[in-house]
Amino acid sequence: MAEGLAWMTGIVLFALSGVHVYWAAGGRKGFRIAVPTRGEEPLFRPSKAATAIVAALLAMAGAFVLQLGGIGEPLLPGWLFALGGWALAAVFVLRGIGDFRWVGLFKSRKGTPFAYWDSVCYSPLCLLLGISLICIRSAA
Repeated sequence: MAEGLAWMTGIVLFALSGVHVYWAAGGRKGFRIAVPTRGEEPLFRPSKAATAIVAALLAMAGAFVLQLGGIGEPLLPGWLFALGGWALAAVFVLRGIGDFRWVGLFKSRKGTPFAYWDSVCYSPLCLLLGISLICIRSAA
């Protein structure tokens, strides 16, 4: 079961990495709903370099999840590998819960396209990824 869950989680992370590569390469589709806004103004404007770094981190997380699920050999020492699984799960769960203001299931700022998509897709997906990582890590 852990292996199948690792495959699904890894594929999602690689797909998210691909979306970020698209944005880093100059693609604009979906970009407007990917950043929190205050009214029509984005809270921040991610650079192409920052977006590429996020893409690389998501791809590395995808590879890590596959290794965590027993697909391939771990490239990290055992203690760091174990710690990394819990840390990655915590990152996704905390992102899903959010900052109680702009992002997450408990955000107070609503009524923007980002807030809508964050509530129906981004935050639930982060929670699902975090829970998947907890299950994969627990089975390892």
